[in-house]
Amino acid sequence: MSKPIGHFTSYTINDGSLVESLQEEYGSTFERMTKHEKLFLISAIAAQLCDGCPGRCRDQIYVVGHQINSSLPKNDREGLLEALINQVRWGRSLTETEVLHNK
Repeated sequence: MSKPIGHFTSYTINDGSLVESLQEEYGSTFERMTKHEKLFLISAIAAQLCDGCPGRCRDQIYVVGHQINSSLPKNDREGLLEALINQVRWGRSLTETEVLHNK
């Protein structure tokens, strides 16, 4: 079962925030959005966060992205999406300098 959006954000009840407004409009678990709409929001947020993140992707990561999208079943792609979100939020990531030193 999905947890409410407030579980993942700094939302507090009656804070007048955008998150509160979104919950009122679309439900506390965004149950009043289609899957397509949720995936669009994931894409939009990820694109903006990526643009604001220093560095660039190695060429091989573009290849990996293509391999994932062309070879893995939908459930595995959704699982990877969940894992990557968790790792972006809570895990350690290499810096661009560490990537260059590991070549």
